[in-house]
Amino acid sequence: MRRIALGVQYDGLPWHGWQTQPGGGTVQDTLEAALERFALTRIATTCAGRTDAGVHALEQVVHFDTSLDRETFSWVRGVNAFLPPSIAVRWAAEVAGGDDGFHARFSATSRTYHYLLYNHPVRSPLLSGKAGWVFRSLDIERMRAGAAFLIGTHDFSAFRAAECQARSPVKQMQSIRLVREGDMLIITLTASAFLHHMVRNIVGSLVVVGNGNQEPEWIRTILEGRDRSRAAPTFMPDGLYLGSIGYAGKWALPQEERASVPWLQGR
Repeated sequence: MRRIALGVQYDGLPWHGWQTQPGGGTVQDTLEAALERFALTRIATTCAGRTDAGVHALEQVVHFDTSLDRETFSWVRGVNAFLPPSIAVRWAAEVAGGDDGFHARFSATSRTYHYLLYNHPVRSPLLSGKAGWVFRSLDIERMRAGAAFLIGTHDFSAFRAAECQARSPVKQMQSIRLVREGDMLIITLTASAFLHHMVRNIVGSLVVVGNGNQEPEWIRTILEGRDRSRAAPTFMPDGLYLGSIGYAGKWALPQEERASVPWLQGR
């Protein structure tokens, strides 16, 4: 058996999230259907991190096992021939399999998400579904001060969705960067892993700080309180992008995160 890793990019708007559902309509269902049409056999995939409905991916990483002998470029071109315009395989690589081999989820050392936030008095129809929107002016320095309290290893229960299935709420937040480019704020978060809705809940709370309704120290208070009801409501999914998955260099994956979203190029 061979183990193949794929880098998959998708627009989350048409889909009900990543994970397969009985009624279909997910990225995983659509990718596996394309794999089956190309390989003429059922192929099950495992992803690095599930994304919700409306959430995009610059580079989701998946793996699967197969007995087929194909060149890696064939997995890209062949599978893409059966995918809709909103999903594309960007690269493929053969990796070691077995118990000690590559695993899209468990071999990952970090995940990076970007949130695009359009900060303007009037919404932009051109950014609908592709960026969040806040009409009140946001103070990025206040947001940076609040975000600083989240760096390190913490119990993130205050930012965890009630339906989250993670075994532990303790995660290591490695970095949070906030950059403003004109009316667009780009929030980039890197952590060992994320809880369900964790990024959107953090963004919502940072917005409350940025618009002056709470002081930056409020972030520390709700983090230490571990009470989801005390934090801000879950923010809209529109501007959330799974950016990249970190892996050890030994896997030598041909990863790419750039392109497709102008504000994220070079980040």
